[in-house]
Amino acid sequence: MAASAKDSPDLSAHPAPAGAGAGRGRVSAKGEQTRARLIAAARTLLAGGMSERFTTRNVAALSGVSHGMCHYHFQDRTDLVLAVVADMRPEWILPLEEAVAAPGSFAERAERVVGLLSRPEGAELSHLHSALHWHALNDSRVRSCLEAEYRRWRGCFTALFEVLAEERGGGVDARLLGEAVAAAVDGLAAVESLGAEVDPGPVLRTLVRTLAAGS
Repeated sequence: MAASAKDSPDLSAHPAPAGAGAGRGRVSAKGEQTRARLIAAARTLLAGGMSERFTTRNVAALSGVSHGMCHYHFQDRTDLVLAVVADMRPEWILPLEEAVAAPGSFAERAERVVGLLSRPEGAELSHLHSALHWHALNDSRVRSCLEAEYRRWRGCFTALFEVLAEERGGGVDARLLGEAVAAAVDGLAAVESLGAEVDPGPVLRTLVRTLAAGS
């Protein structure tokens, strides 16, 4: 019996050229590499305290990419700043989220958080935060993005005290206590940025334990 038209192979169809998928993958990988170079150059300019020189043209020049290619990936310098904000996330937010989310009691998680926050902040990261705050004051898109990042960061401390609330069966205002610790961490970072010799570990450990005991 002859095969139906539905079952017959479509001889008019042209198979994709061999290696076409791999070619697209190479193009995509090259694009990601170019984008990463542009973000790295943007970080360098921002961390170097050269906000007045922070233009798409200068970022392109520093990364060795054409100005046109820079605009292919980023419409304007604000897009570059937003990309830097996202690029920094694994360096200051994700480790904190992981420290809180990892198994353990409130005391164990709190100790992990304190240990993480006791490490000195790198000079580049500190300078980047300062530069981003400056841009946030002058650009509503950056301000909105950075506020969302800080809200996520502060949420880590709320999540920590939610563990305490669960252990005690309620009666703990996790958001209020979390915001208090976040504010203290911010304050310590500001003091340290001015060169003050403050050991944040004992300060934060005492604060967390005092807040937990008084709740």
